[in-house]
Amino acid sequence: MSASKIVISSIWSKAGGKYALVVIGLWLLTAAASLVWTPYPLLDTDGFNVWASPSAAHPLGTDGTGADVLSWLMAGSCTNLLIAVLTVIVAAVIGLALVAAMVSRSGALASTSVVVVDALISIPTVLIALILTVPFGASAAVVVASCGCAYGLNLARILRPSAMLAARSAYVESALWSGASTVRVFFSHIVPNTLPVLCVQLSMSAGTSMLAEAGLTYLGVGVGAGVPSWGHSLSTSVRFISIHPTAVLWPGLVVTLVVIALNLFGDALRDALDPLTNPALREDS
Repeated sequence: MSASKIVISSIWSKAGGKYALVVIGLWLLTAAASLVWTPYPLLDTDGFNVWASPSAAHPLGTDGTGADVLSWLMAGSCTNLLIAVLTVIVAAVIGLALVAAMVSRSGALASTSVVVVDALISIPTVLIALILTVPFGASAAVVVASCGCAYGLNLARILRPSAMLAARSAYVESALWSGASTVRVFFSHIVPNTLPVLCVQLSMSAGTSMLAEAGLTYLGVGVGAGVPSWGHSLSTSVRFISIHPTAVLWPGLVVTLVVIALNLFGDALRDALDPLTNPALREDS
């Protein structure tokens, strides 16, 4: 059995892994379907049918403009998927670049990078978003950039101990003495040793980006008006929670289910990739 099949089988063997794979799979299918079909056009509103209860015509009801809630949540799944993927990529690039600097053989570079990370990690994500909104305006790109920077700094801080341990190991010393480049050694020997922690942190970053998108959109520095997203649906409906308490139910439920699934997926993937907790990988090797 190939290593990929062993990993997937290991994830599926856990209850949390099953839940994560099912929810993430439904999320991906919904995002793909929303590109070509939604029950109603997003701009289709009915002023005589606002805040309608769930029915055959509108399975999740309508919002304050009479728009179909299910259609907006389906379209928002694509936006939130893009935000999560791009946030993880940006965080991984920034985090691994900083880790490479912090475990560098150059003492000055390593010390400077540690000080820079410790200084910048205290800056809140919201403040970064506010700074970026001034020149660029509110958009999904602001959410990705602010979350990616903040999570990248946090990733570097958490990965540094395991990366430092690997960088000072005998096999890394042997690889360097044999003529391997520092870049090759970093990605071939150091990064694999941080993979379990890296997987958990990146999956948590993807989940947290869902919450950050909702919060930043509510503050007016996230996804712009008219762009479908779960955070936009949540921030729009929460203003009427005293009049229509169930208004936040569907977008809030979707965000909660997906965030839990991403966190459980990271935990299951960590265990599946670690030969110490997955004997099938040792037998395969």
